[in-house]
Amino acid sequence: MERYEADIVVVGAGSAGCVLAARLSEDPHLRVLLLEAGGPDSNIWIHVPGGISRTVGNPRLDWCIKTEPIPGCNGRRMPYPRGKVLGGSGSLNGMQYIRGNPRDYERWRELGNEGWGWSNVLPYFRRSEANVHGADELHGDSGPLAVSDMLRGELADASLRAAVEAGYPLIADFNGPSQEGAAYYQMMIRRGRRGCGAGAYLRPAMRRANLQVLTSAHATRILFDGRRALGVEFRRGGQILTARARREVVIAGGAFHSPHLLQLSGVGPAALLARYGIAVIADLPGVGANLQDHLQVRVLCRSTQPVTINDILNSPLRLAGEVAKYLFSRTGLLAYGPFRTGLFACSSASPGWPDLQVQFGPVGFSAVTEPPLKYSSFTMSVCLLRPSSRGSVEIGSSDPFAAPKIQPDFLSTENDRRLMIEAFKLGRTLLAQPSLAAYVAEEILPGSACRSDAQILEHVRETGSTVHHPVGTCRMGADQRAVVDARLRVRGTSGLRVVDGAIMPELISGNVNAPIVMIAEKASDLMREDLRAQAAVPR
Repeated sequence: MERYEADIVVVGAGSAGCVLAARLSEDPHLRVLLLEAGGPDSNIWIHVPGGISRTVGNPRLDWCIKTEPIPGCNGRRMPYPRGKVLGGSGSLNGMQYIRGNPRDYERWRELGNEGWGWSNVLPYFRRSEANVHGADELHGDSGPLAVSDMLRGELADASLRAAVEAGYPLIADFNGPSQEGAAYYQMMIRRGRRGCGAGAYLRPAMRRANLQVLTSAHATRILFDGRRALGVEFRRGGQILTARARREVVIAGGAFHSPHLLQLSGVGPAALLARYGIAVIADLPGVGANLQDHLQVRVLCRSTQPVTINDILNSPLRLAGEVAKYLFSRTGLLAYGPFRTGLFACSSASPGWPDLQVQFGPVGFSAVTEPPLKYSSFTMSVCLLRPSSRGSVEIGSSDPFAAPKIQPDFLSTENDRRLMIEAFKLGRTLLAQPSLAAYVAEEILPGSACRSDAQILEHVRETGSTVHHPVGTCRMGADQRAVVDARLRVRGTSGLRVVDGAIMPELISGNVNAPIVMIAEKASDLMREDLRAQAAVPR
């Protein structure tokens, strides 16, 4: 059996794994091995911001996971895009740069996670960021992650005017002094190319002699001596191999694959592990619990004017012009993501702390994996930011190559059902304002017949979909059901951490990629501190 060896073995080259491997390998005395089950990020559409529809649903790049039947969504099994490629889901996502609300992190601290309040995490957001507008007390200008402005447009401008007409403030920056209001998004894009963890962090770091990256390396279990993690077993090229960790093993597989690997390795709920004949290393009932995600529902409208992305994509001549523009100058339609503007608003239940998000895209589509509609159309999407519904991730077999059983349990609480109806009505309120109403020829989905609360809720149940922000399944905390402590060490074990969105105790109020980068930035400092302390202790 071939063996690899390093000081730190990181499993998963998604955003967190890429950031962590890059930061840890800055120390020339640390040897870092990064294992990724997917392949290299060589597909050109990964790097073209407008190429999302060519990557999501592509089995070479996407795990193409489906949930278990969801009771609150009429028993539907929902597709769950997750990146199976260097960069992970950060190589497939919408690239919006949103940190969440400062109160989200104060809430983390209140839950017993010292060192994770807003003042603690802000330096790591700033360290990661290279904002096009430069540095200030909230932003950085010299980090690896480029943050740039969104392409303006007629319909997007109209959506902002509509928000003002509905009584919401126009703000300059969702990551500025106040999150509440309407604005253009900023994007993780550098000179017309996607700026994800792989490109921004890992690619430059791969020149270092002390960093080794193995793709097509599917981790099958963590290797233990008693309760101490010694390394990782993985399959690559038809062979079963091992990677020994002299110092630590770090799991960075994301909200689905991190708890899945822990459970396969004997770390999780004892009753679940016994069901599949897995010896228990640490009985941690919280592994795989506490799954949280944003559920979205769309309103699709036919446009009165040919000013949508559909009009460009459905015109061979205009599309050829956009392709040429991108090839020669990295500008134009293909240099940006589809959703351009948004609104963060407070529901009746959350004054002063936005819990509803509206996203506006000047493009109409039936699904993200489907071609744009053949007529002028645009989309408004709404979601509840801090749902009270909780789901789970569980092994369904002892086979490490079998997909985990994912149950997001959307709409399982009355609170979420009520607030999703309120969010939907907010979207319709914006569409009814003069600035947007002028462009609405017809509401295609769900249509004007959908009016009552019961009809709206049924529309949400039947058509709602994930916003692709699953977190929380290896929750950080100080209580008995927490999986990791505030230094991200797995309880009941040694030499083992989880570093990714799975550690979030509660879902943040916005998109999760920038916070996951922050988590890995902070984790790299925590790990270096602990490693230095261990070296200073006489043996």
